[in-house]
Amino acid sequence: MSEKVTPAATSQPLAPGLYLVATPIGNLEDMTLRGLRVLASVDRVACEDTRQTAKLLTHFGISTPTVSYHDHNELSRATQLLEQLKQGARIAVVSDAGTPGIADPGAVLAADCIAAGVPVIPIPGANAAINALIASGLSAEHFAFHGFLPAKEGQRRTELEALQQAMKAASEATTQIFYEAPHRIVGTLEDIVQVFGSEHPVALARELTKLHEEFLRGTAAELLAELQQRPNVRGEMVLLLSGKLSAASSATRSLAEEVRTLMGTGLSEKDALKQAAKARGLGKSEAYREWQRTQARR
Repeated sequence: MSEKVTPAATSQPLAPGLYLVATPIGNLEDMTLRGLRVLASVDRVACEDTRQTAKLLTHFGISTPTVSYHDHNELSRATQLLEQLKQGARIAVVSDAGTPGIADPGAVLAADCIAAGVPVIPIPGANAAINALIASGLSAEHFAFHGFLPAKEGQRRTELEALQQAMKAASEATTQIFYEAPHRIVGTLEDIVQVFGSEHPVALARELTKLHEEFLRGTAAELLAELQQRPNVRGEMVLLLSGKLSAASSATRSLAEEVRTLMGTGLSEKDALKQAAKARGLGKSEAYREWQRTQARR
């Protein structure tokens, strides 16, 4: 059943400018009254998927025109929208779900508006990363959001190893937050076990605010075992890693470091690579590709 925005809610004039409006990540009751007023009052709504946003607007009885604004047209569309904003337009930006600009379009246009002197007004609301963090059981005093990890296994492992090194050098323990796709989550947890150790504390938030919302909390090995036994894993996910490194995790070396150490004992590059790969449970070709990527960066 749709909910009509009443005239009283839209009677207050809306100032010109860019409005970054957060939308629900699942439960429509999370749409704020202020967000509804803005969406009903602006001249147009720029959105990732006009069909998806149309469902939201229709549900609340809002008829504001929409225009597409997504990853593939963000630069060109931002230029067009900026010209309208300079002339006094009132434009809202929304993503399909959550807060625009956080792993979704919005940041480019916001930066352009700021540079041009156009007001940028955030309209707070749902955000998957923050909601996952506050219910994760991990520290929320210091945290870092990284978006999605690389889809390719070797690149993902390299990024996680670089993150571990940065965490070792950091002066404060910082909870690490990622978005992850359901078809990659098992592989990602396998990499986390290899890089951070099986006992590293992690949390996984799945289908936040939706009917089948679920939190999994425990060690990396425990979550991996849980998901491996499921016939399928579905839903949008937020993965969180504790910022506290155990002694075992801190001692974990990258494959490249291990190979160089072994070569220092007199082993050939081939034999050192073979031994390091075996110790990590990696295939020869995967280990070789990782070694080559490391060498290329030196």
